[in-house]
Amino acid sequence: MNRVVIVTGGGRGIGAATAKLLAAKGYSVCVNFRQNADRAASTVSAITTSGGNAFAFQADVSVESEVRSLFKAAQSRFGLVTHLVNNAGVLFAQSPLGQVSAERFRKILSSNVMSCFLCCREFINQAGKLAAIVNVSSAASRTGAPFEYVDYAASKGAMDSLTKGLSLELAARGIRVNSVRPGFIHTEMHGDGGEPDRVERLSPQIPMGRGGTPEEVAESIAWLLSEDASYVTGSFIDIAGGK
Repeated sequence: MNRVVIVTGGGRGIGAATAKLLAAKGYSVCVNFRQNADRAASTVSAITTSGGNAFAFQADVSVESEVRSLFKAAQSRFGLVTHLVNNAGVLFAQSPLGQVSAERFRKILSSNVMSCFLCCREFINQAGKLAAIVNVSSAASRTGAPFEYVDYAASKGAMDSLTKGLSLELAARGIRVNSVRPGFIHTEMHGDGGEPDRVERLSPQIPMGRGGTPEEVAESIAWLLSEDASYVTGSFIDIAGGK
């Protein structure tokens, strides 16, 4: 089987780790990015240097026309897209909800939820059997992230609902839809929220006593995409050290 995967937000963090791991497992990888071409190019270079197949494609996946262009580019390069990882998302500065602007809330929903919807829809309208989607949610969808990221948590809760509902719609077609919910992972996203060392601060509260790595999240994503998880759909893997 020719396995072709699009990884949105594939230039850094969990997306980059996932793109590299899937390439090592034989997938042809489209590394999507919105702004940072250099980081996406670095991910692609790491893959091709190791003998894998990958290319980078710029698209804002919250924009319908750009999502269509992304899928057309992947199909043109590698053939039918068989797998999808919805990893793209944004996080803004820590703030209690009472200080969050309507514009910020709209941006969060557009970047995190609309992008997932648009990519899922484009994918399922061209996918065959034995296809699979993994949505990268967050442990915040369970905790609510009070005083810091309630808007982000709400967007991830919406992603969880989308994951569950879509999995039921597609089960009879043999298309599986699952999710990972990372918690305290060492990525640059914490810097986007204004606290680069947030994982270190919270580590004493984590039952396992440490933060996780992007590579640990990537392993779960790869398993859910694979035929080793052939009877798994509508499921969520929490990757948060027991928190």
